[in-house]
Amino acid sequence: MTSQLNYYLKHLHQDIPAGIVVFLVALPLCLGVALASGAPLFSGIIAGLVGGILVSWASGSQLSVSGPAAGLTVIVFDAIETLGGFGGFLLSVVMAGGLQIILGFLKAGVIGAFFPASVIKGMLAAIGVILIIKQTPHATGYDTSFEGDESYMQESAESSFFELSQALEAITPGVTLVSIVALLILIVWDSGFIKQFKPLKLIPGPLLAVIWGISFNTLAMHIAPELVIGEKHLVSLPELGSAANFMNQLRLPDFSYFTNPKVYSIAGTIAIIASLETLLSLEAVDKLDPHKRVAPTNRELKAQGLGNMISGLMGGLPVTAVIVRSSANINAGGQTRIACFFHGVLLLVSVLFFAKYLNMIPLACLAAILLQTGYKLAKPALFVEFYRKGWNQFAPFAITVVAILFTDLLLGIAIGMACGFFFVLKANFHAAITLTQHGDHYLLRLHKDVSFLNKALLRKHLSAIPDNCELLIDGTKALFIDQDIIETIADFLLAAPGRGINVEIQGFSVSSDMSSSPH
Repeated sequence: MTSQLNYYLKHLHQDIPAGIVVFLVALPLCLGVALASGAPLFSGIIAGLVGGILVSWASGSQLSVSGPAAGLTVIVFDAIETLGGFGGFLLSVVMAGGLQIILGFLKAGVIGAFFPASVIKGMLAAIGVILIIKQTPHATGYDTSFEGDESYMQESAESSFFELSQALEAITPGVTLVSIVALLILIVWDSGFIKQFKPLKLIPGPLLAVIWGISFNTLAMHIAPELVIGEKHLVSLPELGSAANFMNQLRLPDFSYFTNPKVYSIAGTIAIIASLETLLSLEAVDKLDPHKRVAPTNRELKAQGLGNMISGLMGGLPVTAVIVRSSANINAGGQTRIACFFHGVLLLVSVLFFAKYLNMIPLACLAAILLQTGYKLAKPALFVEFYRKGWNQFAPFAITVVAILFTDLLLGIAIGMACGFFFVLKANFHAAITLTQHGDHYLLRLHKDVSFLNKALLRKHLSAIPDNCELLIDGTKALFIDQDIIETIADFLLAAPGRGINVEIQGFSVSSDMSSSPH
């Protein structure tokens, strides 16, 4: 215990500044995700608090940051609308958390390995497109149905694009100006030019966008009243001022929904998608971790499950591990879980004592942040990248995107998975990996073809290889090696020198762009 405490104290000078940066990134995102979900803005803050203060200690990851995720906005809005009330939705969140804990005990942390990257990235790209379409009305101050019918899954793609065109015609000048400039700030701040300057790089772009929006509206009150942004276009959080008032704002789930079968299907959907997003984020964080630490996936599922149960019981949105906040933590120099915990404490302090100032934030700033998030999820370069990888990668990716846009999230993923399996089975019906040992020499042999279905087995074999040994990875018999397998081997190669493992590869190559072909 003492050594652990010393470890945290040793890195405190790096973790505290990183926690401040994560807080400044997380605050507008918590509000923005709640806005996009059609939920009370306070529910986004609660999810951020739970992710920072509770999940940071329950998780096995030192650098992962949890909170409300943009990837769940479509599901959340649809769930609230389907159940006809936020209280019923909260019950689904609590149940989803319980399911995640069960999944953790069942050691289902390998579940992410059975979903091809093309389908998962297709899902995120589709969510990015939906965010762009659905946040445009908020960015232009479109007043008709201003609450923003985010329920994309309940309407046709044609009607959504029609609403988008209407929003572009019926704009509010002040709101539109704020969102355009905020978007430009975010784009410039994300450019390579700004990243050259280390002090500037530490200032989060979303914070600057929010400061711009508040400054513009304050100035417009004195100079150009016709451009002033009205209250209905501003953040609206209760001004608390004390812990007692904070407790009074918490909302319990409506337990009368126990008899509604829809609650259970929604809970299952949230548990599956939140777990997938968490496991994918965790994998990305492990890759970014300068110390190459590997977080236990089953413990992470339990931690997220606990977080969702508590968040649902307090009136918060579902939480997942979030790559945007986690990467901000790593880039800011975070070393331990203290950074994530401190960002949660700052969120609590801000909502307790500074709600008056948070209510000055124009929703247009949050919409701009979500528009940029949507673009990052669905940027054209991603489509080009998958096209260059070949049809076995591009077809499942593109079909998943289109299927989600024209049906709904789960059905779209199912269609994408079916397409992915078709291509895999067509190219590689049978695959196997074996690991043999002779002294401190290990032979990992890829027999015939190796697909993403073998990723879990590959990880099991690689994790069984001890430190300070010789490893030969023989792919001479493999006719086909899937991209997911190459990435898993590439990640192992990065960590191998630090463990004293000397690796030799035969029959295929692992290049910097992860492209590979056997023989």
